[in-house]
Amino acid sequence: MQGQLISGRYRLADAIGSGGMGRVWRAHDEVLHRAVAIKELTAALYVSESDQERLLARTRAEARAAARINHSAVVTVHDVLEHDGRPWIVMELVEGHSLADAVKERGRVEPTEAARIGLWVLRALRAAHTAGVLHRDVKPGNVLLSEDGRVLLTDFGIAQIEGDTTITRTGEVVGSVDYLAPERVRGHDPGAASDLWALGATLYTAVEGRSPFRRTSPLGTMQAVVDEEPAEPQYGGSLTPVITALLRKDPATRPDAAEAEQMLAEAAEGRRPSAAQVYVPTQRAAVYEPEVRTGPGTVASTPYPPMTSGPVPAPAPMPVPVPPKRHRLRTFALVVALAAIVGGGVAVTLQQFGTGGPGDSASESSTPSTSSTPGDEGGQGAVPDGWERRDDPVGFSISLPKGWKRSVSIDQDGLRQVDYSPDKGKHLVRVAVDTAPDFRTSYEHMSNLDQRISQRLVDYQQLSLKEELFRDQPGARWEYAWNALAKDAPHYFPGPYRAIDVGYMDDDGTEYAIYASAPTDDWATTRKQFDWILRSFQEG
Repeated sequence: MQGQLISGRYRLADAIGSGGMGRVWRAHDEVLHRAVAIKELTAALYVSESDQERLLARTRAEARAAARINHSAVVTVHDVLEHDGRPWIVMELVEGHSLADAVKERGRVEPTEAARIGLWVLRALRAAHTAGVLHRDVKPGNVLLSEDGRVLLTDFGIAQIEGDTTITRTGEVVGSVDYLAPERVRGHDPGAASDLWALGATLYTAVEGRSPFRRTSPLGTMQAVVDEEPAEPQYGGSLTPVITALLRKDPATRPDAAEAEQMLAEAAEGRRPSAAQVYVPTQRAAVYEPEVRTGPGTVASTPYPPMTSGPVPAPAPMPVPVPPKRHRLRTFALVVALAAIVGGGVAVTLQQFGTGGPGDSASESSTPSTSSTPGDEGGQGAVPDGWERRDDPVGFSISLPKGWKRSVSIDQDGLRQVDYSPDKGKHLVRVAVDTAPDFRTSYEHMSNLDQRISQRLVDYQQLSLKEELFRDQPGARWEYAWNALAKDAPHYFPGPYRAIDVGYMDDDGTEYAIYASAPTDDWATTRKQFDWILRSFQEG
């Protein structure tokens, strides 16, 4: 699309950003002769017609919401266009990068600089709240750091305008799960305090280099948001008590915007905010226990005990629990029931397009390009008639029987996990691509996973776990069986199950894994299909 003229006025130059909902282009306004940014709603290309209208409505709402806010820390919206049956938003071009990019490049941001960034984001939020707009998706990727030192808040795509309740379904939770406030996960109406909680999570990510609540699946993350306290920041410095205050579980006990602004101003000067001390817990009595898997995709955690708060004039020294490193692990066959995590049966729509589990209606509509090449498959051997090659947007290709639906179960921190299934996950093929693996080898990774799930899966049996080469690359193969229980999740298929997982590391240190699972009764057919799938797999 580079070079294309949009609406007879805006010439697309190059793509400068992308996400689950759209792509952002640098463009030239040929009428006013200025550089602009244009947001293209790419998600509308892949969803069903019934969901297209909601996506379009959200995009228009983004423009309306931003237009109501007059502040230098909010990205200006110039225009909304209709092109190719979709809306395109013309915005102020910010030359720079996002806070998420800064964290990725540097590892972390110094506390005083993070406080300065947070101060400007807070001012943008105060202006938005005064205009009757909740952002509802504050996160590092939506905080822009310009080359001239400015900080701007962008992407009001799921913002809620006061009095407008037509954009989302009743009971629907929208946003990026890492930064959803506990009350929003529970299905309660969001308020200004919810945006402040997301700011606290964003600042934690900035100074620590990792999200405070991210787990190995979206539902595991939401459970952590509701039930667990984050580990105390190790690099937060003067910003630590501010983060603690903003991340209070109860919105009624968080500081308001005025208090938070004063705290951030002091932290930006390197001073520990005195007003924030009242929010610091007086004790933390239990050592954190890491999450474990109770079944495929099921997470059980031991949360911290309830914490008390109050003035701490001179706290006595006490041992501080140090949590072990939390590895980002690939999830397994199916997801747990949302009700078991948040209580109340809230429907969930993840802001990242297509991150639902197998069988999710929106995810199933996401169909990558396909091409049928029976008998060749890129030189990797023939496959049966009725199969097709799927060129996946994540960056690999694979051959599968026609008609299998695609969904994305993880897209976080360089780990992208794509699922294919003909029957909402009962029979599943999963491909994981991890550009920043936590383990030196796939064998170490699978051995770790084997230890974790062996204690939790009913009747778990390791059938084999061995190192092997995959196309001359160091890899591993793991096969196991267990007994799936119907009570674990509504999409679960009870009875004996089998699974196989083949993983390897390429020369660049990227880990690939190809996984399949099915009921034991169907395993002979699934196992034969897996060999064909494995032979057809291609990177890039």
